Amino acid sequence: MDNLSQYYRGHSTAEARWARFGPYYAMFPIDFAFNVVDKYSKPGDKILDPFSGRGSSIYAGSILGRESIGIEINPLGWLYSNVKLYPANLEKVLNRLNEIYELRENYRHDILNYNEFFRMCYCDEVLKFLLSARDNLDWGKNNTDRTLMSFIAVYLHANLGEGLSNQMKLTKSLGKQYSINWWKKNNLETPPQINPFALIKEKIEWRYKYGTPNNNNSYVKLGDSCLITEEMIIKNDSNYALLFTSPPYCGVTDYFMDQWLRLWLLGGSSEPEYRKENYKGRFGNKEKYKEMLETVFGNCATLMSDNATIYVRTDSREFTLNTTIDILHEKFPNHIMKIYNKPIGENVKTQTALYGNFSKKPGETDIILTKKR
Repeated sequence: MDNLSQYYRGHSTAEARWARFGPYYAMFPIDFAFNVVDKYSKPGDKILDPFSGRGSSIYAGSILGRESIGIEINPLGWLYSNVKLYPANLEKVLNRLNEIYELRENYRHDILNYNEFFRMCYCDEVLKFLLSARDNLDWGKNNTDRTLMSFIAVYLHANLGEGLSNQMKLTKSLGKQYSINWWKKNNLETPPQINPFALIKEKIEWRYKYGTPNNNNSYVKLGDSCLITEEMIIKNDSNYALLFTSPPYCGVTDYFMDQWLRLWLLGGSSEPEYRKENYKGRFGNKEKYKEMLETVFGNCATLMSDNATIYVRTDSREFTLNTTIDILHEKFPNHIMKIYNKPIGENVKTQTALYGNFSKKPGETDIILTKKR
């Protein structure tokens, strides 16, 4: 085993067990994240990822001794990122699990207010437990609550027998009516009887078997990368050696819609809905998409050191690719750009194929900018 793979391959170290924590659609392969960080930065460097998703780049940077800062607008990605960086004390998490489970009977009447989807997706015992967690876990401010909530979110839906739900995909929250029709068609109208305390306890103990990862002064901020990078400039939080990111692809993935059920668990709507706020949808508006990239990469250019490397993985579709290339050329005029097209072959997995979407795609492109000598 090479020096890097010990951190992400298999399950024999704490770092490897936590590396893939948190299923998230369209994310960096973890080995790719470690290899980029290792090749284009050195220990002690600062790394910035303004579209950090579930935080693979930040995790890799932190494990390898870099001060790594991410920005993520989706609360679920933020939750996963910060928990795998800094999981709470195991005993405290298990005690909190017991407390939340004990409170479940307070919700025995509340479950009656939930519609056919929820009653077909979860048995009564699980749904009471979920409502207890949703009401009582202060995941935004308390690290113990955050850690427990992240485990519940991970296993909120999965293949039958692997999580808390009836049969569902692990990474994407499918639509209500689609799920109901599928369950009925496949004679799965009755959800499996699951003890949520036992299942979540088992998952927590497995993850903690070798302890927690040894991380290095890194974190992910929750919010709009346009605004947060501006705040970083005002605070003179600069001198980053590596910008390593993958912006959302224009018109492709809606990260909020794809995770509507987990976002419900975090306090969001019980109905799938397309988000109308800036930068929270599918980026169907090309002008808004271009504006976002111009703002974020423009701000990042101010935050980077003179000799910084910029590594961007993006979509190979014409608009997204050309827009990204043009903006990077404009914002980093003193850098040399190299473009590596990565067409998707039969045996090559895309970021989305890692978690079950095998539809034909145009591929991904890596854009690397280094300072002119």
